[in-house]
Amino acid sequence: MHDSIGIPACFSFSTGQRQADDEPASVGRSGQSVFMSVYRTKLAGQCRLITVTWCRNLLLHGLSISVQGIDGDEHYRCKVELKPWYFWRKQGSKHFIVDGRSVDVVWDLKAAKFNGETEPRSDYYVAIVCEDEVVLLLGDQKKDAYRKTGCRPSLIEPILVSRREHVFGKKKFSTRVKFNDKGNFHDISVECNNCTTTSSNNSSDGFDPVLEISVDGKLAIRIKHLQWKFRGNESINVGKNGVQVFWDVHDWLFGSGPRHGVFIFNPIPSSSSSISVPSSSLTPMPQEVNSASGDYDNATGSSRFCLFLYAWKVE
Repeated sequence: MHDSIGIPACFSFSTGQRQADDEPASVGRSGQSVFMSVYRTKLAGQCRLITVTWCRNLLLHGLSISVQGIDGDEHYRCKVELKPWYFWRKQGSKHFIVDGRSVDVVWDLKAAKFNGETEPRSDYYVAIVCEDEVVLLLGDQKKDAYRKTGCRPSLIEPILVSRREHVFGKKKFSTRVKFNDKGNFHDISVECNNCTTTSSNNSSDGFDPVLEISVDGKLAIRIKHLQWKFRGNESINVGKNGVQVFWDVHDWLFGSGPRHGVFIFNPIPSSSSSISVPSSSLTPMPQEVNSASGDYDNATGSSRFCLFLYAWKVE
């Protein structure tokens, strides 16, 4: 279901696979930061994926919620544009139908603190309600959300299966992420530096780009001679967990116009946490994790979280 209000450019994607294919190009043209979180939970009698998208540019924040249809397409969508002068839109609700069941999206962003970020950090809630249950609740004002909706929590806990972030910068890109529900937030930064190479006669030969990925302020991966190793992967330790990191920065080095590097952070199951995959410039992006729906751990029968970071270079 589509509403009639204006929407940010980053919400103008089509549905289904075409949306995933068009997403980077659409974001690059709009120049807007976009954070997309995908949750798996039960709604309208079926296990579905719910995508929550936050968008930000110089003038506004935007919020979009889409619900997967039975056939896997995104049939149902609710969009909210939060322009500074639209004060009444910072609190409200919207209603749509999913497979004959009534679904309500209720939000309160009046006091939300964004702290310069794309999505709010505190003092807000966004609730999705179906059949007198709050099937998904975001934000820290949970008591206010239950009181406003008058509904009980769902018996099934939603699972965050993937997160896609589009960020813009000149050479350094940062984000915060939790790799599991019970873990702590970790600060991740990606930086690409052009180092000058020197020949034997002390003359400057040119630039040798170096890629550095840090976690919580500590260097985790450093890739020299990036022009030959623009694709690859390595396994690192984040706290007590193993995380496999994939990168593809071909467009940074050889592209033109708006261009982005892609970084995937995929937690390694505890049963295989000792596995280390060597770095390789020819390593392709993994098909099993290159999906908005996240990866699936057959050993535990649960979803494994996956972070996709799209780092857009701004000259």
